[in-house]
Amino acid sequence: MNEAPKDPAIPITTKAAAEHFIGTAWVSLLTQPGNPTDCVVGSVTFEPGARNSWHAHPAGQILLATEGTGYYQEKGQPARLLRPSDTVTIAPSVVHWHGATVTSLFTHLAIGPTSSQGAAD
Repeated sequence: MNEAPKDPAIPITTKAAAEHFIGTAWVSLLTQPGNPTDCVVGSVTFEPGARNSWHAHPAGQILLATEGTGYYQEKGQPARLLRPSDTVTIAPSVVHWHGATVTSLFTHLAIGPTSSQGAAD
């Protein structure tokens, strides 16, 4: 049976790696690493109560909430409630987490500038 060729303009959604998340999240890369802008953009959807583990990005990160309600928290700071159109600019190497409230799905765009500096650690 022949399969239709994959359209590179349509992002593939994958379940997020369990070792980096608490609960279930889904990731669609909208740009791929190594592109000419050196910026990676992904859409991440967290099921209610799901979040990622504490982590940092060597070049920082920008989050843009698009659906539902969620949280963002930097280490040593209170959690911040996020709703659609809220943005968070995260400085390089700041330890943080983000994810859904216990009652809502939460989707955000995660923008990773200067992706050649490496992924989250």
